[in-house]
Amino acid sequence: MKNTEAAKIGNAHSTVVSISKAHPDSREDSPGPTVEERMTAGKALRVRVPRTSHAKWVPAADRPDPVTLLKESDRGRLSELLPIRYGRMRQSPFAFFRGAAALMAWDLAATPATKIRVQACGDCHLLNFGGYGSPERRLVFDINDFDETLPAPWEWDVKRLAASVVLAGRQKGMKERRCGDAARAVVASYRTHMREYARMPYLEAWYSHIDVDIFIEKAKATRDKKYWEKVERAAKMQTAEYILPRITEVSKGKRRIIDHPPLVYHPRDMAAIDEHVRALFHRYSLTLPEERRVILDRYHIVDIARKVVGVGSVGTRCAVALLMAGKDDALVLQLKEALPSALEAYAGKSRYANHGERVVTGQRMLQAASDVVLGWTRDDDGHDYYFRQLRDMKMKFDLESMSKSEWLEYVQICGWTLARAHARTGDAARIAGYMGKNATFDDAIGEFAATYADQTERDHATLLKAIRAGQVRAAETSAA
Repeated sequence: MKNTEAAKIGNAHSTVVSISKAHPDSREDSPGPTVEERMTAGKALRVRVPRTSHAKWVPAADRPDPVTLLKESDRGRLSELLPIRYGRMRQSPFAFFRGAAALMAWDLAATPATKIRVQACGDCHLLNFGGYGSPERRLVFDINDFDETLPAPWEWDVKRLAASVVLAGRQKGMKERRCGDAARAVVASYRTHMREYARMPYLEAWYSHIDVDIFIEKAKATRDKKYWEKVERAAKMQTAEYILPRITEVSKGKRRIIDHPPLVYHPRDMAAIDEHVRALFHRYSLTLPEERRVILDRYHIVDIARKVVGVGSVGTRCAVALLMAGKDDALVLQLKEALPSALEAYAGKSRYANHGERVVTGQRMLQAASDVVLGWTRDDDGHDYYFRQLRDMKMKFDLESMSKSEWLEYVQICGWTLARAHARTGDAARIAGYMGKNATFDDAIGEFAATYADQTERDHATLLKAIRAGQVRAAETSAA
């Protein structure tokens, strides 16, 4: 990674609005600028960064070879799992895109930015949203992966999400015009909802959440309503009580996790891994508030297995731990290694020395409701980890099977969700004032998304060429 590229926007970041101080010009004895004044300040940013400037994107002359950059991001990962990563990335340009957050971070660093920062997701794409169970056992819809989260320009998440819409639409076989319409729709949803959050009291915006019932309520056709009801019913079956018989078996009187190699398996050095995970579990539990440690104290680990997850995460140290408090009282935890964010070289280093803490804190900032046992730790070798429940009422979305109306509804709610997440830590009024009331910003990002999707298709072809030449090993594997 070139130091010059990191410096490209380094000076800009020194004047960026801090996400922890939405109103740097306010005083302790003053309520600060009004919503209208902040919107006006956001509108004024168009002089320096015209909204139309976001439309154009041309690969930089010194843009790194995509395969070389991907290999750089392999450092520190488990080499035996990397063929699975590349096997998944070769399946389609959209799959490649999901695994290439580091490459897009390099590209985004040189794009126009208003210098307003938020707690960014960092890997914002259509399959990084989903439903899950809140602590109150509601089914809520939100962003669900935060491995790359970091304070960064809000535009980066919007551009990555819009590009993913075009790529996913092309993969569905949609016409280019419809892909462009969907990309503009996701941005329009982000823009209009950001304006709504800008006018809310801060606490109201913070408490805001999106129940998955919204999909059923907004369904325009009976077929669509039935589809979302089916997805919701399936999600409610994703609890420890229901998944226990599917992911475990009783062998020699003991319950154990079922092997599904190469994605879930008990390694040959299981004794060492077992000892390692138990030590991590103890350290992790100490990062939880005492009232939540009380929950964990009732469970004990009965089995551990290695697990391969996602696309960009493949190769990181990840495992699942089965904990039992009684014969039918189970808790299934996933522990996952946290590497440095792909955004760090361009948005600045994390304030947290532990990347597990960076991920957990970012998740708590962005999600309306987070897992009660979410926590982090570090092992003796310096590897950072975070823990969370596995499949807790997880709502799965199959983009391929969605009808055009279901797809558009899903896309628009993703845009809404991102606006809600950004409004929690950024200055919603300045962002809303900059984007404005008309479609100028939507159209610009839509054009960028199509252009970047074209580039991703070229990068994907480069990976395929490297695989055929034997420069990259790729395993035959199912989609993540």
